[in-house]
Amino acid sequence: MKILVCISNVPDTTSKITFTNNDSEFNTAGIQYIINPYDEIALAKAIELTNGGENGSVTVITVGEATTEATIRKALAIGADNAVRINAIPADAWFVANQIADYAKKNSFDLILTGRESIDYNGAQVGAMVAELLSLPSVSIAKSISIDGNQVNIEREIEGGKEVISATLPLVIGTAEGVAEPKIPNMRGIMAARSKPLDVVEPVDVKPLTKFTKYTTPAARGNVKLIDENNINELVNLLHSEAKVI
Repeated sequence: MKILVCISNVPDTTSKITFTNNDSEFNTAGIQYIINPYDEIALAKAIELTNGGENGSVTVITVGEATTEATIRKALAIGADNAVRINAIPADAWFVANQIADYAKKNSFDLILTGRESIDYNGAQVGAMVAELLSLPSVSIAKSISIDGNQVNIEREIEGGKEVISATLPLVIGTAEGVAEPKIPNMRGIMAARSKPLDVVEPVDVKPLTKFTKYTTPAARGNVKLIDENNINELVNLLHSEAKVI
């Protein structure tokens, strides 16, 4: 089985986020980047499904410049067999999806896994777009995946219960928590990652459909007002006149 895992290079959640160029660009200075956590889950599941390479191969792909290669090497250290970097700035979800779909179309994969969303933009768009561009079925927010031959059973959480979906390979699945436990690279994996292939591919010509014009940070939290537990009337008045929630 050939599995393609799409990974994003995202800022660590502990990073201090600022903007530059009149708040129109994200300031990358001093930012520590990591593999998108949901993508790490997808990678762990891919390694599990291929039994560490005995039952197939795992290729990771990302759209990004050379600065993303440390993140890619970590994915190789975790257990991916090879990696691909599309040499372009990920302009928007449409642009990224087209780059991934073009590579997948030329290299024929049985299964494409993505994280449910990236933790920087939380768009949850790329997986479904890739599936549409490849004319493949797509399932998002998968909590469990099992494969028997060509048959895939996927479990999702829905309002009030669970949903079980059956599909056949090839398809695209967006993974969520519970699918697999993210793996920590060991020393052998880190050493092996240095010699695993990392191919750099030039992007196909695709015009982004959106652009970022301005970033803003959330408003600072206001001061907390403490109301005496016996003063219910004041509490109700503040909820009505200031918080405007009643």
